[in-house]
Amino acid sequence: MNITHAVIDRYSQGAKEVQPALCCPVDYDTSLLALLPQEIIEKDYGCGDPSRYVHIGDTVLDLGSGAGKICYMAAQLVGDHGHVIGVDMNNDMLALARKYQSEMANKLGGQRVRFVKGHIEDLALDVAALEHYLQEYPVRNAADLVALNTWQDQQRHTQPMIADASVDLVISNCVLNLVRDSDKQRLVNEIFRVLKPGGRVAISDIISDETVPAHLKADAHLWSGCISGAFQEQEFIKAFTDAGFIAVCYDKWDAQPWRVINGIEFRSATLTATKGAGTACMDVGHAVIYRGPYASVNDDEGHVYLRGERMAVCERTFHLLTEGPYKNDFIGITPALPRAPVAWCAPAGTLRPAQETKGGNYSGGGCDAPACC
Repeated sequence: MNITHAVIDRYSQGAKEVQPALCCPVDYDTSLLALLPQEIIEKDYGCGDPSRYVHIGDTVLDLGSGAGKICYMAAQLVGDHGHVIGVDMNNDMLALARKYQSEMANKLGGQRVRFVKGHIEDLALDVAALEHYLQEYPVRNAADLVALNTWQDQQRHTQPMIADASVDLVISNCVLNLVRDSDKQRLVNEIFRVLKPGGRVAISDIISDETVPAHLKADAHLWSGCISGAFQEQEFIKAFTDAGFIAVCYDKWDAQPWRVINGIEFRSATLTATKGAGTACMDVGHAVIYRGPYASVNDDEGHVYLRGERMAVCERTFHLLTEGPYKNDFIGITPALPRAPVAWCAPAGTLRPAQETKGGNYSGGGCDAPACC
């Protein structure tokens, strides 16, 4: 059986009756589950809980939203001004998720969730619109196929299903492993495209400790069961760094594997990452001090931070280190008298002399607490 058809068929069956083999044990927030219909809880499958990374006011995109469990959990966290979009290709799963939209909107006090039909590796193409086009203009010959391809390109450009830089947080729960290997990097690149500058990623997925051999990848049952299509653990991180993400890390890692097949361990992990601000490097005199405990660390952009030293950084990097994902690791020093901005990015290991930072404002490392001094 074709891998894609196997995935669709298995999850269609999962929308009709519970499939325990598709689930890892997950400790979900029971207070968020309490609002959900029992059918959604029972027929939604995953290996982690990316909803815990949602912030109030976020626009959240859930890749492979299935029965909508994580979407409806996230909707309780984004607040009145937040929004959640679920993307899925399976008609039965979409029907199940949409079945409870009105009920959940009443419980939440407003419609915060919408579900769209699309491929998660091609978030610009609205598949529902594509199906409508094909009803009007069926492909009967080569010329029709050229017209279809032209229409799809125009749709991606002029009416993308998910627009560039429109999302604060991309989440997913055990779905990236279902995408064909040839499309996996395209998928990660699409995640990067739709995120706003500074946007975040929280992906719960099954990963393998070794590369999965071809004979296992050819097993449609193992693939549709979230096993043989898993990223290898180093390749998972590399896919995100290659796409341009920074602060990529395994925030959650199950010590015990979910499955062991031919000696290969398959386990649940949650990867987090950040899209950079995308602004120019301008020096106005900022510095940071890396707290430790390591003698030095370097970031994804090649900067080196020596423990306890005042390191020169541009304004963009300063905000990333003191307000973003690294904020607990650095003390920030804002210059008392900012200099005129200069286009400059500090070479690796550049120090900022104390004379240049004296009298500056410290963040994250000062003596604000009464018992500090």
